Amino acid sequence: MAEMTNGVISNVANNDVVPIDDNGQELAKVQDIPPKEKATTHRSPKTPDKRVKTPNWRGAVVQDRSLWVKWKFGSSSCAPQLRFNPIVAPISIAVVVAFVLWCILDTTRANETFGEAKALVTRSFCWVYIGSMDCWAVLILAIYFSKYGNTKLGKDDEEPEYPDGSWFAMLFACGVGVGLFFYAVAEPIRHYTTPNRYTSDRYKTEDELAQFAINTTFFHWGFHAWVVYGMVGMLLAFITFRKGLPMTMKSCFYPLIGDRIYGWMGDLVDIMSIMTTLFGVCTSLGLGTLQLNAGLTYIFPDVEKDTLTQVLIIWIITAIATVSVVTGVGVGVRRLSEICFGLGMFLMMVVFFLGDSWFILNLYTQSIGFYFQNIISLGFHTDAFQLMNIPSVKGEERGRLFTDGATDSPQEWMNGWTIFYWGWWISWSPFVGMFIAKISKGRTIRQFINGTLTAPMIYTFLWLTIFGGTALRTEKIAAKSSLDLCCVPNPDKLNWKIDFDKDWVDNLVKGVDEKSGLWAKQEDCVKSMEAKWQAKWKQEQALEAGKNDLYHFAKFYNVTKNRYRMSISEDKSEVRLSCIQLDDMWFALMYTNGKLGTFLSIVSLFGILLYFVTSSDSGSLVIDILAANGDQDPPRLQRIFWACLEGATATALLVAGGQEALSALQTASIVTGLPYAIIMSLMAVSLWRGLAMEYGDLNPYGTDFKIGIVDPISKWEPSLWCAFLRNLFITPVVLYQSLLARNSSRAGAVAMCVAGYLTWGAWILLLILNMEVPGLYAVAWFFYFAFVSLVAATRASIRSRCRIHGNPIEDFFASLFMYPSVAIQIESALKKGGLATLVPYSIKKKDSGKKKTEAV
Repeated sequence: MAEMTNGVISNVANNDVVPIDDNGQELAKVQDIPPKEKATTHRSPKTPDKRVKTPNWRGAVVQDRSLWVKWKFGSSSCAPQLRFNPIVAPISIAVVVAFVLWCILDTTRANETFGEAKALVTRSFCWVYIGSMDCWAVLILAIYFSKYGNTKLGKDDEEPEYPDGSWFAMLFACGVGVGLFFYAVAEPIRHYTTPNRYTSDRYKTEDELAQFAINTTFFHWGFHAWVVYGMVGMLLAFITFRKGLPMTMKSCFYPLIGDRIYGWMGDLVDIMSIMTTLFGVCTSLGLGTLQLNAGLTYIFPDVEKDTLTQVLIIWIITAIATVSVVTGVGVGVRRLSEICFGLGMFLMMVVFFLGDSWFILNLYTQSIGFYFQNIISLGFHTDAFQLMNIPSVKGEERGRLFTDGATDSPQEWMNGWTIFYWGWWISWSPFVGMFIAKISKGRTIRQFINGTLTAPMIYTFLWLTIFGGTALRTEKIAAKSSLDLCCVPNPDKLNWKIDFDKDWVDNLVKGVDEKSGLWAKQEDCVKSMEAKWQAKWKQEQALEAGKNDLYHFAKFYNVTKNRYRMSISEDKSEVRLSCIQLDDMWFALMYTNGKLGTFLSIVSLFGILLYFVTSSDSGSLVIDILAANGDQDPPRLQRIFWACLEGATATALLVAGGQEALSALQTASIVTGLPYAIIMSLMAVSLWRGLAMEYGDLNPYGTDFKIGIVDPISKWEPSLWCAFLRNLFITPVVLYQSLLARNSSRAGAVAMCVAGYLTWGAWILLLILNMEVPGLYAVAWFFYFAFVSLVAATRASIRSRCRIHGNPIEDFFASLFMYPSVAIQIESALKKGGLATLVPYSIKKKDSGKKKTEAV
């Protein structure tokens, strides 16, 4: 029978919940401690044996106020169960199904809509992605080198749950494993051979372009990528294992808004997290299936590249992932990740020793230095001028070989690469960050950063150097080959699969059908290649004489179904990778290793399959944890449901809409990276604030505003709603009242009120007049910022007098986005009992009848 309840995680009665110190003793009430003595002795995380004076936040008892639906089928202890949030889970499923149906029923419109949204994000909000990434990177470095780096992600006496090797294998497999199999080869080749900000400069040598290609790939897969996962994982592990909160994304905001996370805002964050995770896993599963099918066809020519094969692949992956997720992290996910990591190491070492090892070592050393030399400029580069899409001046005027009307670099490059990656990392951060947090219990923050940023970056760079460097070397050799290997435009659209029967060969040999033959339809490069092949065939001894020589060759190519006849040598040892499609590049590179090519390709295929399984099973587990209010051991029935939902969604998209439907959902997932970038920026503030309270740099029991910034929109209190609506119009009056309450002159208070109404009224009036006089909106926003500055200055003054923690930046942004709420805070602070203590958890103190903190 179903029941809905508010679960309470506490070892004491609700009315007796108190903060305690390390020895289990109650802390003194904040009201009873003089301002200079509001501190308690406890052990410092940095020096366990040294006693220091800091406010104790570690003894707080957690009260989980999440909504639950709990259902048990039968009375047996082994009976199936359901435990989930009745708001988050159903809404998430409904929204996902709606999006999927749209992508299936109106694939073209969905693709266009999300594509336009992604282009808009790149054009207008590129600075948000680039700037926020850099800020998070600075934060992670600051934490690493500060005293906060010694904080244990768990209790002080807890040890890591998994060995270092297993831990690294799992976080690598979950984070980036499968993508490196394709982009390690494809991305350097694309940067080397297609237009970008570097290839537009004709004075750059081929070697320079190759180095820039490797460096750009390092940038996309390096420090910035792991910063996203590391920050989310660190905050979740800290807030869950050290502070005792549920492992959900909404818990990340407890240091900022406290119990308000249990309202609709916390549910919205969890719903968005489930959506982005499910979208990401489903599209990765669907698109990965296409890549696996392409690899199978490349290795085994008799395997068809069709929907039936792809559906079979999806459900093979789903079946293995379901078994893995049911067995749990400690068995299924861990062992699969270790196998995947071992296969990757095997491939990496074999290719390293089979190739030019000295070249790879030189390139690795050189590329590491090049990366750190350029990381600052590259990390802040937004392609500002390229995104203007203004044609360049004529080539003759600059002494360059630009064609008239061309831009220095293509406008779509940033959208197709850096923004794609940044949006993808951010949208996957709930999934990967939560999984990394789950397996990181018992490690210090410094150990966590070493494992989630430093080690993966070094290993990823080595992987990219071995496979990407080998790919660039192969491309350069093939470009100068005596075979004159070349690209054929749109190989999939050419009529390669001609029925090579005996009559056709007879006519071709006799010259009857030469003009209508396959080779006669192609460009000069193809004709040249055909002539060279003809000469070679005539010199070789065939099984039969004359026409059977040509027939044997034609039959061979028809059986292998090779789309790149002009790009690959006959023995496949030389290949123009720039002519190969993304799905086939990895396997084409493996086949350059001679007789080991087929073996390495099969090992790669097996590794890719298992990496997809690890992504699917860890994604299913994370989604189930989010839907179950952070329950780290959700019922098996729910795990099976989410794993099967992923497989069913990917199948429906692939069968009904094909690759276009999958791409539409993928683009939608990337677009959600923009709002999530803002959410993650708030997480960064929450992380720093939580660590500051942990070390006593911020007193957790200090004074705070009684009304939070988000209370009017998060609480179901009509009085707050009315106050919010009222202050949309009378905030200048509140500024006037605050000055009078602080014993300012009436003339000064009147001047503040008048200035407030003048700036606020000018903002509204000019926005209306902008409909008649375009351009007035710019002046209108100047007046709005002036009005916001007045509100922020007043809030800062109130904070200073009442000794409320904060800073001018916080005051400004609170006033910028929620000035009616700021006005409510100011009004409340002027009243008796209008202040509260800054307690980040649901803590009630005994003897509540004693004197309370009042406004100063």
